[in-house]
Amino acid sequence: MTLERLRIFVAVAERQHVTAAARALNLTQSAVSNAIAALEAEHDVYLFDRVGRGVVLNQTGLAFLPEARAVLARAAAAEAALADMSALRRGRLTIFASQTIASAWLPRRLAAFHAAHPGVELDVAIGNTREVAEGVLSGAAELGLVEGEIDQPLLDQTVVGSDRLAVLVTPDHPWAGLRRLEAQTLATQAWVLREAGSGTRSTLEAALRNADVDPAALSIAMTLPSNEAVLAAAEAGAGATALSESVAYGSVAAGRLVTAAFSLPERPFRLLRHRERYRSKAGDAFVAAME
Repeated sequence: MTLERLRIFVAVAERQHVTAAARALNLTQSAVSNAIAALEAEHDVYLFDRVGRGVVLNQTGLAFLPEARAVLARAAAAEAALADMSALRRGRLTIFASQTIASAWLPRRLAAFHAAHPGVELDVAIGNTREVAEGVLSGAAELGLVEGEIDQPLLDQTVVGSDRLAVLVTPDHPWAGLRRLEAQTLATQAWVLREAGSGTRSTLEAALRNADVDPAALSIAMTLPSNEAVLAAAEAGAGATALSESVAYGSVAAGRLVTAAFSLPERPFRLLRHRERYRSKAGDAFVAAME
């Protein structure tokens, strides 16, 4: 087993497609197929089911995928440690960020860091708050940026920014013209919300509980996995929603949505770092730039 075969396996597993993985790795399709076949033959297992022209992870492959990712994460950490000796002239920093932070808050800071350290590759992935925390815990990411509460003693958490959620509706919605929206009224209309585990959903549910409203009482018409999908559904009249003011700015400015008169609290953006894992100079420099 080699790291190259593990990288190829993970690339195919994540894309469920040999050709797409080959393109991403800048390899030929035959090289990718041969690497997967060699890995399977070496251990006398099958990792994928060949279905039509595609491939699908089988149960053995599903069990092996997190182990392969963990090995690659450790190899990347070793490579990053050596790159640090070049005083940030080269290296790689992996950051996982929640959708709200990645789309509205993080890009300017990434650009500033790249300008200061152009030799450091910034690898950014997007997930919800729970997924970001899991990425930092597993070592898949050195830094995490979330807006949700995290109860995990292995993670250091530092507040680095903030934003505010807004309740958003279409201009013809019954709540649009109200000067004050009472908390108990929130359960009388349909909602379009982010998925459980997202910081946006968690913040809304905490605010409802503080207002003596059971989140389970909401009539949830749709649960969607991205801010963009939630915005589109809300603009189409599927229901009220709660999103970051920065995320909804364009929709509100264009008049497609309006802010209902229900105040939601400001929420902090938190930087996550593992207490016990290696901290690279690139990570330290990125954190210092946010202070």
